[in-house]
Amino acid sequence: MGRMPELGEVAVRPALHGETVESRYFALLRGETADSENWLAQQLRRTETLTDDLPAQPDQLAPWIERRTAQVARRYADYLQRRRAGAPRQMFANRAQALYFLQQVSPTKAVDGAWLHGVLQHWDDPRYHGLIRIYLEELGDGDPACNHVVIYRRLLTEQGCHEPVPLADERYLQGALQLALGLNSEAFFPEVLGYNLGYEQLPLHLLISSHELQELGIDPHYFRLHVTIDNASTGHANKALEAVRQFWPDQDGETFYKRLVRGYRLNDLGAGSMDVAAGFDLESELLAALERKRTFAQHLHSDRCRFDGRTVNEWLSAVGSFPAFLEVLQRQRWILRDRDPAESRFWHLVEGPQAAMFGVFSPYEKQLLHDWIAGDWTPPRTRSIPVLFPDTALPRLADELPMASLIEQMAGDRHATPQGLAATRRYIQLTGLKGGHCHATDR
Repeated sequence: MGRMPELGEVAVRPALHGETVESRYFALLRGETADSENWLAQQLRRTETLTDDLPAQPDQLAPWIERRTAQVARRYADYLQRRRAGAPRQMFANRAQALYFLQQVSPTKAVDGAWLHGVLQHWDDPRYHGLIRIYLEELGDGDPACNHVVIYRRLLTEQGCHEPVPLADERYLQGALQLALGLNSEAFFPEVLGYNLGYEQLPLHLLISSHELQELGIDPHYFRLHVTIDNASTGHANKALEAVRQFWPDQDGETFYKRLVRGYRLNDLGAGSMDVAAGFDLESELLAALERKRTFAQHLHSDRCRFDGRTVNEWLSAVGSFPAFLEVLQRQRWILRDRDPAESRFWHLVEGPQAAMFGVFSPYEKQLLHDWIAGDWTPPRTRSIPVLFPDTALPRLADELPMASLIEQMAGDRHATPQGLAATRRYIQLTGLKGGHCHATDR
């Protein structure tokens, strides 16, 4: 495992001038490790002001997990009871908000499990096998139908949300933390164990989001598989606890636990899932999407239609004109709010292959417009139709790669490529660390 620095031993230098979390995230994604140990130490220092719910003594971790799991189950049961009594959805008021959420958390989902990448090199040490199995299961054992990143990317594609959208810098923080932990696990191994222990616990938002995505006709498979695979009995939560027990030191356990705790607290840096979903404002998102289109569209409309005496091009010529323009469209009954959008003349300009603006708006942008027009109108319940993922002929090149190269191919989000999937399968073949059946399900 190598020597681990003591608490506070890593010298924390100022962040690079002009660096953003987003730029750090993509640098780590490319495998650029320069200064990443220092950056991770900075983030760990931030956790010193946070609180946590871990027990004071490590021998209480097992009952803590049991109590925590039971509490989540009770709160979810209460949620379902409220919903059956007529309460509205808690996370997603409409499909647009759900799609917003899926895009906002995508930098983290794109590197699912990355905090454990560094343990792959210890395949010949049985103490690491539980952690390695967690990582391999995140990678679906090299099966594209089970690889978590592939599943999430497929979900975004199914919903027309695969194109990048502008995100706040904070949205990249958890993904960057996971990548940095995976690249520096030798120096920060107690923190990796603590982060893993926290991340693999079943959160309430996962259960609620799965339930509400299903209601909105969006395939919840990615979220449901984390409900099952992270279970505290035989799943990742249990493996995380066993890993802590495997590596508990014979001496200086107090220092080890303090470091584990600060790794656990890393999970609380940045906005949580509930807060991300709550940050959605339908009209603001719609106006921002329209404003991004404005500079490209302001010279493309004819002068036939005038609204309040102005052509469409004139309306689009000024920054911030869309709130007033949408008001005019409502007054002149091109948009009928709180009704089926199919009743609005403007909707027929953007929806359907014969629409005058066919292809101008992405599926997500159209969903924003649809839900803004619909308002309080409730559409008929829809059912998600999942897209079948074809079996992929994985390249044979991985058969010739040395172990170090295989591990490199399994880093970041590279494991979701055909080459990375093949490398994962070859790694399992060489190490014998094969798990059970794939956790893909018929949906």
